[in-house]
Amino acid sequence: MAAVLTITLNPTIDVFGEAARVQPTHKVRLTDTSFEPGGGGINVARVISTLGGEVEALALSGWEMGDFLGRLLKDEGIAWKPVPIEGETRVALMVHDQSTGLEYRFLPEGPEVHGHEIDACADAIMRKTEGFAVASGSLPRGAPVDSYARLARAAARNGLPFVLDTSGAALKAALDHGGIFLVKPSQSELESYAGQALDAAGIEAAAKAIIARGQARMVAVTLGADGAVLATADRLLRLPAMKVKVRSAVGAGDSFLGAMVLALSQGWEIEQAFLLAIAAGAAATANPGTSLCRREDVFNLFETAGGRRPA
Repeated sequence: MAAVLTITLNPTIDVFGEAARVQPTHKVRLTDTSFEPGGGGINVARVISTLGGEVEALALSGWEMGDFLGRLLKDEGIAWKPVPIEGETRVALMVHDQSTGLEYRFLPEGPEVHGHEIDACADAIMRKTEGFAVASGSLPRGAPVDSYARLARAAARNGLPFVLDTSGAALKAALDHGGIFLVKPSQSELESYAGQALDAAGIEAAAKAIIARGQARMVAVTLGADGAVLATADRLLRLPAMKVKVRSAVGAGDSFLGAMVLALSQGWEIEQAFLLAIAAGAAATANPGTSLCRREDVFNLFETAGGRRPA
C-alpha cells in the first residue's frame, strides 16, 4: 500500500497549556504545557498515522522552528519531507482558561512564502508515483493564489488523486483549475465560495454543481454539530454528527479528512469511508486542546454506528 503524501504550506508548532485564569496585565502561568506539530496537512498526516496508515508529511520548513517541527514529527514515527524556506516556521498558542472553560487560540500569520518555494513543493510531489496527495490548510503570507492549483497539476502528472481542504481565494483558484479528486470545505467555506448563505438543500446543490462542472469528483461538506454531506456524481449522502462530550473543536476537520483519505486509499466503499470520517471528527472533539482523534475512540464510534471494515 503506497503511503499518502500530505502537503502543508503554512505549518505550525502548536503550544497548548492550562491557565487557572486568563487576565490582562498579570503574568498568566501555564501548566501541562505540550508542543505538537500542527497545520492542516500535518494534522491529516498524524491522523492517518494514528489510524495505522503509511504517510509522509511534506511541509515548508524554516529555520530553527522548522527543525523542531521535523523532530516532533519524527518522534511520532512520521516520515518528514521538509522544503526549506527563508522565513521562520510559526508558533501558535492555545490556552484553556480553567476558571471559565473557554479556550483562547493565538495564531501568528507566519513567514512570507514565494512562488519558487511553492514550485519546490510541486517538484517534490512530481517525484511521487503512486498513492494519494493531500493538501490542507491556509495559504501562507505572500503565496500565489494559485498555489494549490500548481500542486494539483503536479499530482496529475503521475495520476495521483489530489485531495484539498482550504478556503477563500485559494479554494476558488483550485476549483477553477479543476481535476480535484476530493475537496472538503466546511459549510462557511462553501458559502463563501458560493457567495451566499446556504440551507440544507443549497449545500447539496452547491456540492453537486462543483461535481457537474468537473471541478472535483467528490465533495465532502463538514457541518459541525449537524454532521456532514458527501456528494459524488451518482450519490448524495448525509450523516449526522455522532454524540460525544465536546471538549474542543480543534482538529475535527483534519481528523475527518485524514480518516476519509486513509479509507479511500485502502479501497474502502465510499459509504464506509464517510462513516469512518464522521467517527474520527467526533473522536477529535472529545479530546482537549490540540489533541487529535485516538485510534480506539474512532473505531469504537465507527463500529457502534454499524460500520464494517473491509475483510
